[in-house]
Amino acid sequence: MDSSEIVLILLGLLLIFVIASVFRAVFKVHQGYTVIVERLGRYHKTYQPGLHFLVPFFDTIRQRIDMREQVVPFPPQTVITSDNINVSIDTVIYYQITNPEAATYEIANPMSAIEQLSVTTMRNIIGTMDMEQALTGRDQINGQLRGVLDEATGRWGIRVSRVELKAIDPPATVQNAMEQQMKAERDRRAAILTAEGVKQSAILTAEGEKQSAILRAEGQAQSTILKAQGESRAILQVFDAIHRGNADPKLLSYEYIR
Repeated sequence: MDSSEIVLILLGLLLIFVIASVFRAVFKVHQGYTVIVERLGRYHKTYQPGLHFLVPFFDTIRQRIDMREQVVPFPPQTVITSDNINVSIDTVIYYQITNPEAATYEIANPMSAIEQLSVTTMRNIIGTMDMEQALTGRDQINGQLRGVLDEATGRWGIRVSRVELKAIDPPATVQNAMEQQMKAERDRRAAILTAEGVKQSAILTAEGEKQSAILRAEGQAQSTILKAQGESRAILQVFDAIHRGNADPKLLSYEYIR
C-alpha cells in the first residue's frame, strides 16, 4: 500500500468523522420539554422546543427537563397525633418545573427533597391535631402542607400546585371504636326521631279530638237554639190564630194550660 492510498483512507475516515459529528450536533427539542446545554463543562444555554445545533466537542447536553405538570404519589407515612395515635397518611403532590436552570443546578434530587420535606412538615402539622381533627381537617392540612412546600421549592425552580391526602388510616382498634361510636350515634338519632314522631302523632291526635269535640258542642248548641226558635215561632203563630178567631174564655184557658 503506497502513501497515496494511506492518505485517501485517512481522508475518508476524517470525512466520515466530520459527517457523524455534524449529525450529532443537530438535535430537536419536543414540545413540553427544555434542554440544558453546557459548553466546556459550564452552563451555556437552555434550548426551547425546536431544532438546534451544538458546537462539536464543546457543547454537551446536560439534561432534558419535562416542563409539564407532574403527579408524584408518596408511600404511606406514619405520623402521631396530639392524642398519641399513630395514623398512616398517603399523599399525592402535583408540581411543575418553572425554572429549568435552578431545577438542574440548585438541587441534586428534587423529588427526594420534596418527599422528605413533606414528611417532616406533615408530622409537624398532624402533631398539633387530635385524631378527630386530623380526619376532618384535610383541607387545612393540604393548605398548610402546600404553603410550606411551595415556599421551599420556589428557589429550586419548582412550583407545588396541589397537595392531596389520599387516605388517613388510623389503627384497626381505633377504627373499630369509631365504627361502634358511629353506630351508637345513629341508634341514638333514630330513637330521638322515633320519639319525636310518636310525640307529634299524639299531639295531632289530641288536637283532632279537641276540634271534633268543639265542633260537636257547637253543633248541639246551634241545634238547641234553632229548635227553641222554632217552638217560639210556633207558639206565637198559635196565639195569633186564636186571637184572630175570637176564641171564648174556655178555649183560651185550655190553650194556656196546654
